[in-house]
Amino acid sequence: MVKAYELRSLNKEELLKTLGDLRKELSELAVAKVTGGAASKIAKIKSVRKSIARVLTVHNQTQKEGLRKASAGSKYISKDLRAKKTRAMRRALTKAERSAKTVRQQKKDTAFPTIKFAVKA
Repeated sequence: MVKAYELRSLNKEELLKTLGDLRKELSELAVAKVTGGAASKIAKIKSVRKSIARVLTVHNQTQKEGLRKASAGSKYISKDLRAKKTRAMRRALTKAERSAKTVRQQKKDTAFPTIKFAVKA
């Protein structure tokens, strides 16, 4: 069984080589299942499939991270690279939009500032 933290240290070529080896092993195990191979081989199919999924996950994550770094300074970021969050959070006002005041409200604030009272204890 392959560990994800071990896969993260590998480069792209090594990951793809590992993936090829695992897929080859899976096809051999599938043949063994059809031909009535040992129970240990049939039981190994699940772990090999999970290992393939791990390799693909790490590969996709590294690809996406590379794309994020490449498009870091650009004005527009593709939708799959943006922060997911929640729909409501994505549509919420930004801090600047929240704190923005109309001209009329600014005039009111300057004309009638909040009065501070000193309270005698």
